[in-house]
Amino acid sequence: MRNFTFLIFVVMTFLCWGLYGPVLHVGQETLGGGHGQKSLLRPLICVGFAYFLIAVIFPIVVLKTKGEKGAWSVNGFIWSFVAGAVGAIGALGIVLAFKFGGKPFYVMPLVFGLAPIINTLVTMLMGRTFKQASSLFYLGILIVAVGAAGVLYNKPKPKPVNAEAALVSAVMSDGTPTMAATGGISPLPEESFPWWIGLSIALTALCWGAYGPVLHKGQAKMQGSRLRPFLCVGLAYFVIAVVAPMLMLGVLEDPGSFDNFSGIAWSFAAGATGAIGALGIIYAFNFGGKPLYVMPLVFGFAPVVNTFYEIATKSLYGQVPQLFFLSLAMVILGAVMVLVLAPRKKPAPATAVN
Repeated sequence: MRNFTFLIFVVMTFLCWGLYGPVLHVGQETLGGGHGQKSLLRPLICVGFAYFLIAVIFPIVVLKTKGEKGAWSVNGFIWSFVAGAVGAIGALGIVLAFKFGGKPFYVMPLVFGLAPIINTLVTMLMGRTFKQASSLFYLGILIVAVGAAGVLYNKPKPKPVNAEAALVSAVMSDGTPTMAATGGISPLPEESFPWWIGLSIALTALCWGAYGPVLHKGQAKMQGSRLRPFLCVGLAYFVIAVVAPMLMLGVLEDPGSFDNFSGIAWSFAAGATGAIGALGIIYAFNFGGKPLYVMPLVFGFAPVVNTFYEIATKSLYGQVPQLFFLSLAMVILGAVMVLVLAPRKKPAPATAVN
């Protein structure tokens, strides 16, 4: 009978990664000090500390107590550290996208749709398998592109301000009427999609897409070890998402402060979901899961978790256009097609021994 234990870790991963964006968004707003401000560096520091705890301390304990196959190597450390670096820069891209006004509702599905394509293209580049790609593979990329455009176009938009409600709420604390209370009421403008939100999403998709192939290279250089490369990832996160931002806090102005425990908790929880999700991938492979179906399941269900969490917590029932769900389904379908139909390097033929 086939062992399906790996599915427990697959579910754990897509639940964690599906919650990552919405939880980080709350932490960023809370640490920003209110009034619509979002902190940039402080949430990233909390994410880095969570990665340090889960991706450095935990592997050290397991390696010391139980051990693992494989061995340390300089090349393995470098490749794995670089993987962690691109992962941390990808996390920065998410923070930037939210800072510029992006919402988890569409930012995360776009990342989850584009990252598998980058992952596959980087793998094909490293394996030199572009000539083996089928037309269905490129169709999958096209479907993701069309679906991504649909997600952006059909994303939920803010409702216009109700004139009566605005009139009631438009009085300052000292009783002075605001412009709205004196007749200057105007509907809220529709949420725009500035180009820098797109650049931030692209940065994350590029980095998180390259993360897998680079980390795989690090694993190979460490003789198949999984926890040693993961430890290197945690160290990279600590350097890029903790040390560097803490140094920058003394130079750059960043709204908010670390006095808000709720903001710290939400941001740390976001980092924990990211790190636990990455650990879930490792254990899914350890229990017999294969990338051929593990990664499509993760990248297919994570945006679904993200979307329905946002609908439930923001009370958006009935306010999301049907075309948004259709576009989201296209993004997921295209990403799964790219992952499943990606050309794979054929093993070298065995040499006969006389």
